[in-house]
Amino acid sequence: MDVARPAVTTELQTFLAFDFGLKRTGVATGNRLTRTATPRGSIAAEGEARFPAIALKIREWQPDALVVGIPFHPDGASHDNTARARKFARQLRGRFGLQVFEVDERYSTTEALSQGAPDADAASACIILEQFLRSLS
Repeated sequence: MDVARPAVTTELQTFLAFDFGLKRTGVATGNRLTRTATPRGSIAAEGEARFPAIALKIREWQPDALVVGIPFHPDGASHDNTARARKFARQLRGRFGLQVFEVDERYSTTEALSQGAPDADAASACIILEQFLRSLS
């Protein structure tokens, strides 16, 4: 299932990506020029408690836009975490006033774990962001 997202203008160069989880949210940064991403750790917080840490990351990295991984079943069907991740994306948009892009993140955590990542959530956010960056023309 393709995740609908608005057009990415050329003014958007730097991105902060999130691999949303109920207890932990992975974070990565990346840029359009190199089309690479770097894991930036995970935020171990639930619900509203995660937003102050996200605000710090946004202040630190000053991204032009945000990217959120949206999980789906292997067949493309939505599930409970699909709705939760989309709600998280809407909350980011509303709280921080930045454009938010959604990316289908099927298998990103599996890929991160298979690579032996010490922080699978941050590595998954990195994989999500690199997938997004590769999709840009």
